[in-house]
Amino acid sequence: MTPEDQEETQPLLGPPGGSAPLSRRVFLAAFAAALGPLTFGFALGYSSPAIPSLRRAAAQALRLDDAAASWFGAIVTLGAAAGGVLGGWLVDRAGRKLSLLLCTLPFVVGFAVITAAQNVWMLLGGRLLTGVACGIASLVAPVYISEIAYPAVRGLLGSCVQLMVVTGILLAYLAGWVLEWRWLAVLGCVPASFMLLLMCYMPETPRFLLTQHKRQEAMAAMQFLWGSEQTWEEPPVGAEHQGFRLAQLRLPSIYKPFIIGVSLMAFQQLSGINAVMFYAETIFEEAKFKESSLASVIVGIIQVLFTAMAALIMDKAGRRLLLTLSGVIMVFSTSAFGAYFKLTQGGPSNSSHVDLSTPISMEPTSASVGLAWLAVGSMCLFIAGGSQALRRLLARLRLLHLQCPFHPVLCP
Repeated sequence: MTPEDQEETQPLLGPPGGSAPLSRRVFLAAFAAALGPLTFGFALGYSSPAIPSLRRAAAQALRLDDAAASWFGAIVTLGAAAGGVLGGWLVDRAGRKLSLLLCTLPFVVGFAVITAAQNVWMLLGGRLLTGVACGIASLVAPVYISEIAYPAVRGLLGSCVQLMVVTGILLAYLAGWVLEWRWLAVLGCVPASFMLLLMCYMPETPRFLLTQHKRQEAMAAMQFLWGSEQTWEEPPVGAEHQGFRLAQLRLPSIYKPFIIGVSLMAFQQLSGINAVMFYAETIFEEAKFKESSLASVIVGIIQVLFTAMAALIMDKAGRRLLLTLSGVIMVFSTSAFGAYFKLTQGGPSNSSHVDLSTPISMEPTSASVGLAWLAVGSMCLFIAGGSQALRRLLARLRLLHLQCPFHPVLCP
């Protein structure tokens, strides 16, 4: 392990003798913060079931055409980009706890605006607000959780952030199976409201309090989270305020990981992973599926399972191997899905007549049944191949550190 790795994994506060904390309230605090990523995932997945519902809306002013549907799904990313920059400014000035409390407001207001929408502009405005909240939550929640967790559980709690995001996406797909778009937006307010309530009773992170020279409050926070304030040592914190100068970009140790990290992030985004999340149900409808909602739920379940699996095997298998494997799988799966569209295009018999819940043996003569499962299987492979190793690799490249000026740009 290099000195940089030791610095990266060294907690600001740690038990001198490796003793375990006496309190488990740290898990409650982590859960409260993780409701932000859960709502983030729900907001990402919301557009998938909501767009078909809005296309069927009775009111003409709310009915989405193709252009409006595209904006309804994509505009959340514009808000997330702005929220990432805002979150980077808030997290060091307002603190981790207050930043999480503030991000609940655009979540609740955004979903409330969608619920009360009378025209397409209100729908887009609500989505933009939820996007801002997504950008803040995606940056602040991992910081809060990593700073309140003691070393023995820091990896476990850190992995829960991405798991909560994909769980939120799955919840949106499941709820969209039975709820119309207005009630689905009402449901989106629930986790953010619980987060606001719980975070009011959670402390600020000891690390942030110490950087603000509030030692007594930091000791009280440790007492609440870990059940002890006397057996914990405080290592030097001078490195916390080390700055970053643009002139350092000329150093190979800086510009090489920066180029690699930005390229990996760009290629992952260009692979279409977000498009599948935003428009999963619409994609399956365009593919002539009878049960597009069920197909979307299957994709969501696969994403949750493989995210959990990636978190378990990542440290053993390695980031580079998982990224290479995910790239191969995503190329194969998108090619298979493209072949499905080609085979079903203009054909007299397609999967619009296929119920995914019907066993294949009940329709032995229908080739469209096999094609339907080819489409679902290829999308499941695509989601499974969207490796979660990328974010961990970027962290290893030190591009997701708060001291890095590109952190707000890379995190969303």
